[in-house]
Amino acid sequence: MLDSNSHPRASSAALVLCVMVTAASGCASEETFVVADDIFAELGAPLPSATQEQIAAFERGREAALRRFTPAEGLGPEFNVTFCASCHEKPVLGGGASHYRDFLLVGDELSPGTVVPRGQNGVQRQFSLDSGLAPSDPLANISATRNPIPFFGAGLLAEIPDAEILRLADPDDADGDGISGRVNYDGSVVGRFGRKAQTARIELFIRGPLFNHLGITSDPLPNDRRRELLGFEAEAASKPDAAIDGIGAIIAAQAVIPDEPTADLDDVADPEISESELFDLVSFALLLAAPAPDAPTPGTERGEQSFRRIGCGKCHLPSLRSPRGAIPAYTDLLLHDMGDELADGFPMGRASGREFRTQPLWGIAAASPYLHDGRAGTIEEAIRWHGGEAESIRDAYLALEPGDRLDLIAFLESLGGAVQRTAGLLPPDAELPRSGEYGAPLADLDAEQEARFEQGRALFDRDFSYGEGVGPTFNGDACRSCHFDPVIGGAGPSGVDVMRQGIFSGFTFNAPEAGTELPRHATTAQRPEADAEANFFEPRQTPSTLGLGLLERIPRTTIEALADPDDENGDGIAGRAHVLDSGELGRFGWKASIPSLREFVRDALSAEMGMTLPDEPGFSRGILQDDDGVMDPEVDALTIDGLTAFLALLAPPPRTRVDRVAEDAGEEIFVSVGCALCHVPLLQTDEGIEVRAYTDLLLHDVAESGSFGIEEGDAGIREFRTPPLWGVSQTAPYLHDGRASTLQEAIQAHAGEASATRDRVGELIEAERAALLAFLRSL
Repeated sequence: MLDSNSHPRASSAALVLCVMVTAASGCASEETFVVADDIFAELGAPLPSATQEQIAAFERGREAALRRFTPAEGLGPEFNVTFCASCHEKPVLGGGASHYRDFLLVGDELSPGTVVPRGQNGVQRQFSLDSGLAPSDPLANISATRNPIPFFGAGLLAEIPDAEILRLADPDDADGDGISGRVNYDGSVVGRFGRKAQTARIELFIRGPLFNHLGITSDPLPNDRRRELLGFEAEAASKPDAAIDGIGAIIAAQAVIPDEPTADLDDVADPEISESELFDLVSFALLLAAPAPDAPTPGTERGEQSFRRIGCGKCHLPSLRSPRGAIPAYTDLLLHDMGDELADGFPMGRASGREFRTQPLWGIAAASPYLHDGRAGTIEEAIRWHGGEAESIRDAYLALEPGDRLDLIAFLESLGGAVQRTAGLLPPDAELPRSGEYGAPLADLDAEQEARFEQGRALFDRDFSYGEGVGPTFNGDACRSCHFDPVIGGAGPSGVDVMRQGIFSGFTFNAPEAGTELPRHATTAQRPEADAEANFFEPRQTPSTLGLGLLERIPRTTIEALADPDDENGDGIAGRAHVLDSGELGRFGWKASIPSLREFVRDALSAEMGMTLPDEPGFSRGILQDDDGVMDPEVDALTIDGLTAFLALLAPPPRTRVDRVAEDAGEEIFVSVGCALCHVPLLQTDEGIEVRAYTDLLLHDVAESGSFGIEEGDAGIREFRTPPLWGVSQTAPYLHDGRASTLQEAIQAHAGEASATRDRVGELIEAERAALLAFLRSL
């Protein structure tokens, strides 16, 4: 157990850890090791022992993890996400992620236990730069869900000698304790990373997802850079020679794992990420500190005793030996048969479809959802799913008195991360942005309105679970899942696009019977299937919600007065209002198909999250029941109230002035070339509030002649609502399908009614175009 007099937050003295070597309880039959120095910190921080040079690489790696790749930089041609941090964001960068970042493994099961990876190295990609939807592999007949795995303390696990893992293996259960942990191998080297310990080196654990999920190619790091990763020379002065030799031998062994450059067929030269940026990414992962455990309490000490007594520590071994000292990760890094219910059917290396690596427990309080597929929303749920070798231990846990179970859970939550645990991505102590900052509430709110905004913001950020009704198919498990760039409520990158499907006969559009929405995820380990007749797929970029409350307050008469459906004034612009079947005026969404913020919220909760809603008179969006086994409605009216209030009170993006001379000149050009004919600079509410959104909220035909698209209501396949331009510098990629990575590309893609304006922009001299872009970026 951890010595309560030498807790890392209470004292600088060394930690003492008793490591079980038999099934008996108590330290009498355990070995005692000194916990390694300087390995603990808050989640997301570097190892305290890191040198200044290492910290610099760590910080560069953090920035690299946040880098949004574009097609011009190598993204695709098929992909799941656009940046590394997409899947490692919760509760901070380097952690895991909620269900909206789940992905599918796919394979061709030739016979039980024999599976050929399909898709891209066994991963199903979602998006295609060419066709919108990445196709499913026709040879794949088996699939399994994977929830992203945290990286906290990964570098410390990399230092565990192979001999230590081999020492713990008991493949034939020679000691008769019912536990038969086995070693997995990556080639000839002991594996330790991944849900099945299928990977031996963090470098490969990063290069693989870069290619499989982003389509970003890379070359292996040279061996001299690999040895540099743990900074042997920098640490030599402070570590005994034996420790340096030990770590050096581990890295030398790992460095001989054969791997090859990755390559793809896009037009970007390989490798698409530089050696230095890859080095920084690997450095970031290797240097993430272990989560600092909490100071023991009487309850957590009782929980630890129960943890040991019922046998949890047989697999979740409290400590592993390393050259640094004892590493209290609560894992043996071995494979264990977890039973039929958790089996995924995918062998990896020597791991069978029923075997998984023992997941480290440090930081578990902040690592939900749990298990390889995220099916468990709580630690107790995860325990209840344990089977196979762990069945008797699970049963022993369930046989504990309720208070003893609570103590055991409290002990697990004390292993780090509890103070940083979040309901979404907002830190527990997150302050509201101030007026004039992105994501701030409207100015001059009273105390009650500000409280409603703050409560709504928390709801918007909050992850919902399967047990609360997410699914059976969905795109996100929180409103924030799609709206987080650059702040909660903002836009979203291409990796959170929603997919639309349609049926074209010639140029005639028909909606599939199940609707045009094609979700990305399912609560089952399967990809939601497109309609059998669908022959057109179109991703929809996530627009920002900042300032929507002001747009809702624009009078209908103001919008309709701007309409000129027959171009009676002869300016080439024929915008028209989208009047819905209900008689309401549509103003939200790419096709102006949603009339109000409350309908916007209802639509998103159902269409994007799979949540059922209460029947509210006067509102038609959303579903009232589904068959996921959760009592309907899954969301109550108060939740809808809170989310609607947040959007209604969310301020528009602040304007950022950098070069007033250029920006003012650009504004004049914006008007003179005709941009302002659709992107109307100023609208007013009934209260006289000026709304500088640069939109007319009308539908315009802006697509190329002969192009295909999705109809919504009365909006045709080539018609789109004029998107607001405020905050446009923070909403890339652009256009309804995200095809434009830059503002220049977005302007060039305008057609139809906007063709003349596009051509006039193309005739500008370079200085004029630069001024126009400066103006747009300032909005």
